[in-house]
Amino acid sequence: MNSLNYLQQKIQNAKALDFGTVFNQSIELFKKVWVQGLLLQIFALIIMLPFILAFYVPFIGALMEQSRSGYVDPDSLNSAMFGGGSPMYILLFYVVIFVLSAIAALLYAGFYRIIKNMDHGETPNTSDFFYFFKGKYFGKGFLLMILASLISGVATMLCVLPVFYVMVPIMFFIPIFAYNPDLSIGDIVSVGFSLGNKKWLLTFGLVIVSAILIYILTIVTCGIGGLFLAAFIYLPIYIIYKEVIGFGEQDEIDEIGKIENI
Repeated sequence: MNSLNYLQQKIQNAKALDFGTVFNQSIELFKKVWVQGLLLQIFALIIMLPFILAFYVPFIGALMEQSRSGYVDPDSLNSAMFGGGSPMYILLFYVVIFVLSAIAALLYAGFYRIIKNMDHGETPNTSDFFYFFKGKYFGKGFLLMILASLISGVATMLCVLPVFYVMVPIMFFIPIFAYNPDLSIGDIVSVGFSLGNKKWLLTFGLVIVSAILIYILTIVTCGIGGLFLAAFIYLPIYIIYKEVIGFGEQDEIDEIGKIENI
């Protein structure tokens, strides 16, 4: 396991990265992992499907019923969708959203694990999507998402601008967790902010450009392309992590060289 000091040192000594190089590397990597990216979206959709059905079926049923009578009552439809504005219903709604988002985050961590394996020439294993659903990682993943939500919430309450700042470090939480799952939650957050601060502008620019391209191609393909392209946005994050922190390969080579010199 990489220690906190090791990760922080790698970040402090990070070399400058070129926007175009990282983006081109992301495109080349996408050619290898697009099938797994599609599977990621399908699995995430399956996880969200029960909630979507539970949320929209009453609304659709009420809409169809009112359509037969020729009169549509907006208040009635709102009541069908939001449980009449009941505080308990709204609270339950947000709790379910958070739980499903946390589960999806564990899927994304598994996807980062698959990206790394394929980037190193290994055969992809679909079961790796669920690698972090194991007991010792499951709880930590949930707590990490709770902390990420709290950080985002505080940033939102302070002003809109801090959200743009914290969104970059938060993006690194999942890959740092995926590649260093035995780090404490506090250490993961600390490394995430260190890496996010170090490469904030580069990361923000890559994510924005990637999101715009995905949006345009999704519109052009009438929404179908979104399933195939959505996972691309995670690849620049991976490339930055790989180039800044890496996976220990160089350190192993250095150690071998030292031994040979002895």
